[in-house]
Parts: sequence; C-alpha cells; structure tokens
Amino acid sequence: MQLASHSVKDHSSHPRNVGDAGEPSFTGRAASLACGAALRLSIQIDESHRISQVKFKAAGCSLLVASLSLLTEQVKGKTTAEAAAIGVEPDVIRDQLGILDPDKTRCLRLACDALLGAVREYSNAARNEWNGDDALICTCFCVSEETIEREIRQKGLGSVAEVTRACNAGGGCGSCHQLIEEMLTSDL
Repeated sequence: MQLASHSVKDHSSHPRNVGDAGEPSFTGRAASLACGAALRLSIQIDESHRISQVKFKAAGCSLLVASLSLLTEQVKGKTTAEAAAIGVEPDVIRDQLGILDPDKTRCLRLACDALLGAVREYSNAARNEWNGDDALICTCFCVSEETIEREIRQKGLGSVAEVTRACNAGGGCGSCHQLIEEMLTSDL
C-alpha cells in the first residue's frame, strides 16, 4: 500500500487558493460518480490575458484537494494558453505530487478538466466580445479567422494540428478545434 507523498500531505493539509476568484470570473466544474467528488475552479483574467486569481472549492478526498491546490499554484500568473497546456498534460502535476499508482490519477484529471472548463468559458466570452474587424477564432492565442484561413490556403493545411503548428490557433484550451475543423473542410 502506497503512503501519501509529502507534497500530497502538505497540499491537502494546507490547501492553497481555496474559495472563489473575484469578479469577473470564469468557472469550470467537474465531478465523479464513481467516488462522489465534486469541484468548482474559478479564474480571473487580467488585461494581459493572464490568470490573476485562481481559486477552487471541492468536496472529495485529500488527493483531489492536493491536486487542485498544486494545479492552482502552477497556473496563477500564466496566460490562458499556458494554463490550458498544463491542464492537458496532467502527468507533470502527477509527478510533482509523487503519485505512482496510475489508478489514483482520476482526481488529478478532474482538477484538470475543471481548469480547462474555466479556460473554455473565458475563451467563449472573449470571442463574443471581440471587436476586431475579423472573427476571433482562437482566444488563447488571439488568432483571427483571416489568419487561419490564410495559413490554410498558403500552406495547404489539412488538420487542426497543422494549423496549430503554423499559427498557434488551437494550441490552448481546444475550444476552437471545431471551428478550425469547419474551416478546414470548407471551400476557402
């Protein structure tokens, strides 16, 4: 039987960033029917598109609390794109927490899902408020529809991954993937 690592004990006994982020905030939620865990993670974004506050509330085990505590420390001050990149790579946080048992990563995945949900909510709001001349498709990297269309045409791109490599669109939270896919299949 694996004992909890020092990092898990520290973050679960003394969790950081508990509560709700100040307004305006964007929220992601996650839950597990298997264990009954539920959580909410909220972020506040500053003018430079960086996370100025990140807070969480959770009902679950000590590993869930530790995962959220460490994750919120990792993303504070990051851009939404950088935070999303952390959210899609939970292995880094797992290693920092010292979690060796792969069956114990469910809580960490829940924390990352909530983070990605909050970033998506921000991205959707930013797209709705965009005042530029062209539609903003990727809010994580502020890439417009015109830029993506130009890259697709000029370079003959055929996948979201190729678009991401060409102009960063789709490299953050992933909420724009469907829009990019539609652009790839349309007649440009």
